[in-house]
Amino acid sequence: MIRIETERDIECLRQVALLQQAELTQLYARLATLTQELAHARGTDAVEALQLELTLLHEQLVARTQALFGRSSEQRSGPRRKDPDRPITPRPGHGPRTQATLPLVEVVHVLDVPDQQCPQCGDALRPWAAHYETAEEIDVVERTFRLVRHQRQKYTCRCGACIETALGPRKLRPGGRYSVDFALAVAVAKYADHAPLARQVRQMARAGLVVDTQTLWDQLLALAGHLTPTYDALWRAVRAAPVVLFDETRWPLLDSPTAAKWHAWAAASDQGIAYRILGARSTDAAAVVLADFAGIAVTDGYEVYQSLRTRRAHEPTGPPAFTLAHCWSHARRKFVTAELAYPVAAEMLEQIGWLYDIERVANEAPESERAARRADYRTTWSRAVIAHLDAWLTATVALPRSQLGTAIRYVRDLWPGLTHFLDDARIPLDTNLVERGMRALALGRKNHYGSRSERGTEVAALFYTLIESAKLTGVEPDRYLREAATRAIDAPGTVTLPRDLLAS
Repeated sequence: MIRIETERDIECLRQVALLQQAELTQLYARLATLTQELAHARGTDAVEALQLELTLLHEQLVARTQALFGRSSEQRSGPRRKDPDRPITPRPGHGPRTQATLPLVEVVHVLDVPDQQCPQCGDALRPWAAHYETAEEIDVVERTFRLVRHQRQKYTCRCGACIETALGPRKLRPGGRYSVDFALAVAVAKYADHAPLARQVRQMARAGLVVDTQTLWDQLLALAGHLTPTYDALWRAVRAAPVVLFDETRWPLLDSPTAAKWHAWAAASDQGIAYRILGARSTDAAAVVLADFAGIAVTDGYEVYQSLRTRRAHEPTGPPAFTLAHCWSHARRKFVTAELAYPVAAEMLEQIGWLYDIERVANEAPESERAARRADYRTTWSRAVIAHLDAWLTATVALPRSQLGTAIRYVRDLWPGLTHFLDDARIPLDTNLVERGMRALALGRKNHYGSRSERGTEVAALFYTLIESAKLTGVEPDRYLREAATRAIDAPGTVTLPRDLLAS
């Protein structure tokens, strides 16, 4: 086994790989020349077949080179467009940040008694009033647990006919031993910080608390019971918006024969983001997620949304039909991949970039004017860019099974949905909002792998919905969960949405 011990060894291996790549490129070029000469003698059909095969081989070579030496980011490596009217804002450095929310503790340091003497004259040193050398440091106070014994005072009357007992603390469930704040801390740690229950058990043990994962799960389950009305109301609020973004991602149901089929579905609007974890990624599952939604659904190219729309069109007695718009970010990714082997795709990427530049300029307007300006810019500038894209797609010739051909066909198939934003300023260019909301589930899946029961999927969807909606609204998740839970415990059935806390 060869051990790579220095950067020099890594650079040598890199150079060897580059030489191998150059040699492979020469071999593919020579192979192309020979196969074309051979096909010329056999007929046109053979030429097309061989050309397709060579194209696919070239794409594989480029893809492997990118995997070895390229970046995983979707950002392009070419020169970026420069807007001469937009000033360049320098990036901030990594200096100390202000910590306005931390409590300030001042500590005065004094000299030891033997050092309070002048080394020159031997006289005693006196404190120089109001003169200090000040420096700040961030300190940590370790988390601790405590056992609180609540003694509820009893009261009685001389006649003995009346006995009263003082009220105790708010309880998560009758007779429960763990406080509401304890359950909230467990929920935030798992669904906001993505710490599995087993990891929390080990952390608590180091702080002196002996507990097991089943106990922690019981607290989450009890807390979720109080918050279910809020979760249901948040789902209704998200779906009631005129424009809703939808997406889905894997969420395995562990120890289940159908674990791979389970997916988390997400819906996002200006009201928040809501999740539902279901045992399929089918049209029927999409029907459960959309329910009676009748607005504008912005999605990627996944066909179940179009299938559901077609089904509703043929079922007049069922839920109403909805309008389908598609995501330009997904279309762009197809051409980012194709550009590695087909530099001509850069033209498409440049024009898509102009669509986003137009949106950026429109969104710089004051909030009261933003919608009108966006509608105006889309009618004029964006429509001109779309016309250019249409002409480019028509004029560009590519093999159907190649990466460029696949990207062109993807855009052509979704063209009506991709261009629907021109006629409605409420429609965003992409589904990036809901995709960013999916990052929390991706991190959770990486840390605790999914859920162990169907009830676990319901609890996960509930807490992810409340926490991510709070973050999207600009409310601290722990503050929102505490407020929603305490209100629901004091008055069962109480609904508290994140926006309710903005006014308080």
